[in-house]
Amino acid sequence: MSEIETYYDISKFSNDHIKMLRLANELGKNGFSERAAEYDKSATFPQQNYQELADNGFLKLVVPKENGGFGFSLAEYATIGAEIGKYCGATALTFNMHTSSMLWSRFMYEMPNLTVQQKKEFQKMREKQFKNVVEQNALYSQPISEGGNNWTSDPIKTNCVKVDGGWVINGFKKFASLAGHCDYYSIVCTEHFPNKAPSHEDTMDFAVHKDSPGLSVVGEWDPMGMRGTSSMDLLMKDVFVSEKDLMMPPGVFSKTLPHWPAMMATLTPSYMGQAQGIYDYTVKYLKGELEGLPPIDRRVYPTKRASVGKMYQQLTSMRVQWFSAMMEAQGFPNKHQVMRLYCAHIAVMDGVQELAALAIRTCGGQSMLRSLPLERMYRDSRCGALMLPYTSEIMEDYLSVMSLYENEEIDHMPSDTVSARTSMWRPDTAPISS
Repeated sequence: MSEIETYYDISKFSNDHIKMLRLANELGKNGFSERAAEYDKSATFPQQNYQELADNGFLKLVVPKENGGFGFSLAEYATIGAEIGKYCGATALTFNMHTSSMLWSRFMYEMPNLTVQQKKEFQKMREKQFKNVVEQNALYSQPISEGGNNWTSDPIKTNCVKVDGGWVINGFKKFASLAGHCDYYSIVCTEHFPNKAPSHEDTMDFAVHKDSPGLSVVGEWDPMGMRGTSSMDLLMKDVFVSEKDLMMPPGVFSKTLPHWPAMMATLTPSYMGQAQGIYDYTVKYLKGELEGLPPIDRRVYPTKRASVGKMYQQLTSMRVQWFSAMMEAQGFPNKHQVMRLYCAHIAVMDGVQELAALAIRTCGGQSMLRSLPLERMYRDSRCGALMLPYTSEIMEDYLSVMSLYENEEIDHMPSDTVSARTSMWRPDTAPISS
C-alpha cells in the first residue's frame, strides 16, 4: 500500500496526527486487510478490528483533549478514517458512525448560536458521553435512516413523547450500522406534542443503551456490499429515556445539516480510502507482486499502463478536492465553501466506483474472482453514492440550486418534485425551513 507521504505533505501535520495515521496503516496491513475477506463472506461485524481500534485509542480521536481525547479536527479524523478504509471499507464506514456521534457533541457545542442555557445543558451531556468513550471504550452507533422516509425533507418519523421522568421513544431505523455490536445507539427522533404538527425544530438526540427494554435488533443483513457493517434494522417500542440520556439539547440537532454541513460528509473517508486501496492493488497486480499469485509482469501492455495512468489522475483529483474540503470544514461556512464540499463529496462517492470498474477492466477476468479483494472492493464502492443525507442525487440537486438561485430565493423557488432542500446549507442569518 502507498505510504501517507506519497499523497500528503505531512510536514504540516502534528506529531500525534502522523502517529495515528501510521498506526492505522500498521493495523490495516497486519490484520484488517487479512480479515476483510472473511467478514465480507460471512457478513459479520469486524469485532477483532474494533478491539484493536479501541486498544490503540482510536475511539477517542475527536474527543476534546480536556476530556481525555486527542482533540483532532474533522480533517485530521477524515485522513485517519481514509487510511483504515484502504484495508477494510466496512470497518472504516462503521468507525465513522461512532466518530460522527462524537463530532456532533464536539462541534455543535462550539457553535455561537446556542443560548447560554443550551450551552450549560450541553456541557453536562457531552461530558457524560465522552467519559463513556475515554474510560470504558464505549462504542456508539448512529442510525438515522428510516427506510423510504426522506428524513432530509420531512421530520424524522421515529418519535418521542414526554412522560414523567423522561420520554418514551417509538419507531424504526433502517441500516443501523453496528447493530448488536455497539454500546449505545444515537437515536435521532422527533418530539411529538398535542395539537402540533411534527417539526424539524423538535428533533431530539438520545444515547440509548443497547440493553434498554423495548429496543431490539431485527431482520437479516445480506447486502451486495459493505457486508461487515452489520447494518440490520432497529426497532423501538416504548423505550424509556431520561434527560441524562440526551446527547444534545432540544433544538440543536436540526441545525447540524444547514449550519455545519461538513459533519454529514464524513461518510467520504472510508470511500476515499477504498479508492486508494483499489489503485494500490491494481499497481501491485500489474507488477506481479501480489502474494499467492504467480509473479507475472503485466506492465508490458501499453493499454494497461494507460489505464493505470488514468486511475492515478482521477485518484489525485479526487483527493485534492476532498482534502481541501475537509481542511476548510467549519460551522457557518460560506456558500462557495459549501459548494466545494458538495463537489468533493460527489467526486469521492462517484469516483470510487468508477475507479473500481476501471481497475477490474485493467486487471482482467481474474480480478472478478472472489478469492481476490478487488471483487469485494468493487461491491463496496457501489454503496457510497446511495447513502443519506448526501446521496449523489441530492448533492447534484443542491449544487444546481445554489448555482442558479440566491440564498433568499431558495425556499420560494418553483418545484414540482419532493426535495431534500429543507436540510440544505443555510447561512447563519437564514431560518431553517420546516
